[in-house]
Amino acid sequence: MSVSTEEVHVARLRPWLMESVPQLGVDLTSSITATRLGGGYSNLTYDITLGDGDSRAHVILRRPPVGVRAERGAHDMRREFRVLTAVSGSAVPVPTPIALCEDETVIGGLFFLMSRVDGVAVRRLEDAPALRDPTVMRGMSESCISALARLHALPVESTPLHDASRVEGYGARQVTNWRARWVAARPADVPDADAEFVCEWLASHLPSPIAPALLHNDWKFDNLLVDAANPSVIRGVLDWEMATVGDPRFDLATALGYWVQGDDPPMLQALALGVTNAPGCLTRDDVVARYAAERGVPVEHPVYWWVFGLTKVAVIVLQLYARYVSGASRDARFAQLGGMAAMLMATARAAIDRQSLSVS
Repeated sequence: MSVSTEEVHVARLRPWLMESVPQLGVDLTSSITATRLGGGYSNLTYDITLGDGDSRAHVILRRPPVGVRAERGAHDMRREFRVLTAVSGSAVPVPTPIALCEDETVIGGLFFLMSRVDGVAVRRLEDAPALRDPTVMRGMSESCISALARLHALPVESTPLHDASRVEGYGARQVTNWRARWVAARPADVPDADAEFVCEWLASHLPSPIAPALLHNDWKFDNLLVDAANPSVIRGVLDWEMATVGDPRFDLATALGYWVQGDDPPMLQALALGVTNAPGCLTRDDVVARYAAERGVPVEHPVYWWVFGLTKVAVIVLQLYARYVSGASRDARFAQLGGMAAMLMATARAAIDRQSLSVS
C-alpha cells in the first residue's frame, strides 16, 4: 500500500528511498504511507511509515510548503540538515539526520529525512497532562532554558554556519532587518507609530556584543519534544531551519518574545504558543535569571531582549497577516493577526516605558 499526500508523492519517493537510503530496506513491494504531523505555519513535517505490522519502521520527512523555493531563510532544508548533523551527539538532543534530497523533482521540493523521536510537542496541557502539577510545569520550563544554555555552550567554530566575517555587526543587522521586514509587509490597516518608536529605540540602545554561539533562532515550547510522563526530560529539539551564529542573547530574546506568563493581559494570553502561562511555569524574570545562572554570565539589559523578542514575533505575525490580506493565503487563522501584530508592538513600547519584564 502507498498513501500519498499533496506534498509527499510516495510513487516518486519510493525509488529515491531505494537508491539513496538503502539501509531503510525499502523495495518495490514495501508499504509506504505519509502522515502530516503538527499544524505549524512554516515547514511541513510528515511521519513516513515503512512496512506493516511488527516490521513497521518510521522516519520523519521535512520539506518546505508547496510552491516555496527554499534557498535561504525560514525554509532552508540544507541549513537545517547541516545543523542537525553538527548538533547530533552533543548535549543538546536532536533527531538523527538520515539523508538530504536536493533533487526537487522527487516530491516537488528539497527535503530531508531524520529519525523519529518519541516525545510530545507541548502546545496544550492536554499534550502532557502531568504538567497540570505546578511542580512538574516548573521542571519542564527550567529544562527548556537549561537546554538553551547548553546549546550556546557548544563550540561554535566547529559548526557549519560559523563565519567570522559575519559575526561582527550581527546585532545591528538584526534590528535593521526586522524593521525592514515590518515596513515591507505592513498593510495599511496596521498602525506603524509604535513599531517606529520601538525599532528606533532598539537601534539606539543596542548592547555591546558578547562571544558568538550557535543560535536555534526559534526557541519555544512547541519546538521541543518532551517525555509525556516526565516533561522535564527533553527528548529532542526540532525546527533548526533558521539556525545561525551570533550573539546568544538574541536567542534568549526570541524565547522571551514567545514567553507569555500567567499574569499577562488577555490579548497577550491569546498569543501563547505552548503553556508558559500555566501555574508553576517560570516567569520572564525567572527565565533570564536561570539562563544567566546556567551560562555563568549576567544577562544585562533584560528589557532590551524582551523588546527585541516581541518585535521579532510581531513581524512574523504581520507577515502571515500580509499573506492573508494579499490573497496569497486563505488560512482563516491569519485574519486576526494584524491586530495581534499591533498589540505586540504596543506591548514592546510599554515595556520600554516601564523598564520591566512584567506587563501589569
